[in-house]
Amino acid sequence: MTDLAILYEHPAWFVPLFAALDRRGVDYARSTPDGDWNPADSSAPAPVVFNRIAMSSFLRSDEHPIFDTMALLDHWARAGARVVNGADVLAVDASKARQLSLIASLGLAVPKTRVVHRAADVVAAAATIGFPLVVKANIGGSGAGIVKFDRLDELRAAVADGGLPSSVDGVLLVQDYVPVRGGAITRIETLDRKYLYAIDVAGGGAFDLCPADACVVPGSGIRMAAVEPAVDLRDAAESIARAVGLDVGGVEVMIDDRDGIARFYDINALSNFVAKPLDVLGWDPHDRLVDYLIDTIEKAR
Repeated sequence: MTDLAILYEHPAWFVPLFAALDRRGVDYARSTPDGDWNPADSSAPAPVVFNRIAMSSFLRSDEHPIFDTMALLDHWARAGARVVNGADVLAVDASKARQLSLIASLGLAVPKTRVVHRAADVVAAAATIGFPLVVKANIGGSGAGIVKFDRLDELRAAVADGGLPSSVDGVLLVQDYVPVRGGAITRIETLDRKYLYAIDVAGGGAFDLCPADACVVPGSGIRMAAVEPAVDLRDAAESIARAVGLDVGGVEVMIDDRDGIARFYDINALSNFVAKPLDVLGWDPHDRLVDYLIDTIEKAR
C-alpha cells in the first residue's frame, strides 16, 4: 500500500503538486472517482487520502463525482484513512448556503442573502434584498452560475422564461450585488487552518476571478498581486478554516465600497494555488503543502 492516495478528476490541474511530491520522493498513488466502489469493503487505498475533487467538475461532465465523492470519502475515513479535506469539508465546499451560514455564525459580515429552492420564490426573496442583485447557483465554480439583475422586471422575465441560473442541487442564492472597493477581491489561502498567503485578484469579467493555473488563460484579463491582509482578515480566515475543519483551502473576502465592511462570501476547499507562484509570491506554496502531507503521513503511521 502506498503512503498517500490523491483523489482528483481534472487531468491537468495537479501537475505542480505531483511534481513537488516527486521531488521529495513521496510514495503516492493517483486515483480518480470513476468506476465503482464497494460499501462493504473495509479497506482504504492509503493511510492518507488527499481529496482534490473540484466543485467545477459539473462543468466538465453532467455525470460529475461531487455527491458520490462525499460518500466515498466518508467510507474511507470509516475504514481508518486520514482524509485531507474529507467528506464534511466537501459538504461545506458544495454549498454556498452552508458557507454563508457558517461565516455569519462566527460574527463575520456576509453579503445580504436569501436561499431558495424554487424559482417561484426568487422574486419575493429579491424584495427583501433590493437591486442590483445577483442570483447564484449554490454549487458553482470559476464564476459559473451567477447572473446579475439590475431591475425587478428583468428578474421577473428571467423567472418566467427559465432564464435563472441552475444549480446541480436545485438550490439558489438571491444576493446583494456588492460594489467591490478597488475592483479586487482578496483570496486568503490557509494550510492546516493557518494563514499561508493572500492575493488580490481583479479583472477577468464580472465574477470569474479564479486565480488558479487552469483559469488564467491568454486574454482573460485576470490580474493578481501578493498582499498582506490586515490582521483581522487573517484571523477571520483562520477562524473560518478551523470552523470548517479545512486542511487546505481558500477564503474569499471583498471590501464593500458603500460602507468599507469586509464581507466574506466564499470558502474553496480546492486550492490549486496561484498561477506562476514564483512570479507572484516569490516562493512555491506546493512545497509547504508537501511538508504538511509528509507530516500527516508520519502521524497516520
